[in-house]
Amino acid sequence: MRLLDSPLPIVAAPMAGGPTTVALAEAVGSAGAYPFLAGGYKTPEALATEIEQLRPRVGGFGVNLFVPSRLIPDRASFAAYADELRGEAEVHGVQLDPEPVLDDDHWDQKLRLLIERPVPTVSLTFGLPDATDIAALRRVGTRVLASVTSAGEAELARAAGVDGLVVQGTDAGGGHSAVFDPSGSPSQVGTAELVRLVVHESGLPVVAAGGVDGPDAVRRLLAAGAEGVAVGTLLLRTDEAGTSQAHRAALADPAFAETVVTRAFTGRPARALRNGFIDRHGSAAPDAYPAVHHLTRELRAAAGRAGDTDRLHLWAGTGYRRAAEGPAAAVVRRLAAGV
Repeated sequence: MRLLDSPLPIVAAPMAGGPTTVALAEAVGSAGAYPFLAGGYKTPEALATEIEQLRPRVGGFGVNLFVPSRLIPDRASFAAYADELRGEAEVHGVQLDPEPVLDDDHWDQKLRLLIERPVPTVSLTFGLPDATDIAALRRVGTRVLASVTSAGEAELARAAGVDGLVVQGTDAGGGHSAVFDPSGSPSQVGTAELVRLVVHESGLPVVAAGGVDGPDAVRRLLAAGAEGVAVGTLLLRTDEAGTSQAHRAALADPAFAETVVTRAFTGRPARALRNGFIDRHGSAAPDAYPAVHHLTRELRAAAGRAGDTDRLHLWAGTGYRRAAEGPAAAVVRRLAAGV
């Protein structure tokens, strides 16, 4: 690959919040795919430890960072949502704070870490940082990728000086959409069509993300012009993933019949298995990431410990039915068949 140095055009998407582990990254890297570590929600110290654990075990690899949100939530709507969720929290003995918590996910410290101890690739999600930050990463030899959901976002990323793009179509998931403006809706253009459009208009190399449920999808996205194809959901039930037992079970449970895009858990559009929490609160959730993420974090953690899948964020892409148990290397081999 020209953009990412790996024998196979398969990329292990970074899945924050637990599923992506050093063991998973090592397994997919050893199988010939290109692994990413998930920097989101981690302290700089924890991220540094993971990087140094992975560095000697694989060739190329990347680190994903969340670009800080500049959104200031409306306090009244946030407080109203906190009040609406009070009954959900009481089920697990959790107290909700009606004051919005804002943070930048340790952006400056993580950027400094990656400049002082460079990694081959950094991908960016949730928008673009200052162009000077992108330039600083590139000066130390790091390739910088921006996650985009439209041709307009791709043009902004190109102008900011990135080396390549991660293109998310409408079938992207599970987890958060990379859409720059979280108050808007993610693109309704399919991944293959969006890849063709972005490659033509931006001229940048592209990794395609979204709707990858097997080798046919990989071949279709490569034929559309992508240099690599990212997979996330199909790795969630693998032996090396850090996915919770409740989440693993839900992915295989026939009671969960579809995925939907919702802001209910974090205040940002994300694709998940449809459950009761989404049905009850999806329409009321404000556009307020990361404040809603912090609001519901302890509730979701308690639900996970209790195996309460009705109140748990069950991130899943549209191909979740094909997420199988077993080694991650087997998933990589299956996806790469015929490419």
